[in-house]
Amino acid sequence: MEELIKIAEAAFENVGQKEYPNFKSGDTITVDYKIKEGNKERVQSFRGVVIQRKGAGKTQTFTIRKISNGIGVERIIPINSPFIDKIELNKAGRVRRARIFYIRKLTGKKARIKEKRMKVE
Repeated sequence: MEELIKIAEAAFENVGQKEYPNFKSGDTITVDYKIKEGNKERVQSFRGVVIQRKGAGKTQTFTIRKISNGIGVERIIPINSPFIDKIELNKAGRVRRARIFYIRKLTGKKARIKEKRMKVE
């Protein structure tokens, strides 16, 4: 049964897949997400720090965290969601872990993530 699922996933691997910038945990990104309200549709921006990427292939998700009015807000978004309009990489962060859940306990200056330095050739 598992083999059949893997064959089906491989067949639909690149169908309807959009190109996004390569981001990882610690990076600050802006996700433009389409929201339907009644019969209207609008695009809402959600800017925050990626705290994890989970899964592989079609089922991959990522979690973004931001502080809004002093309250931490997290969103789990499937990477292949049809509601994602675009993803923009704002800052590349330098962290040592793949899942930075420890940032949930930190506020203010302690919650800052060091920026990754780009190599100059």
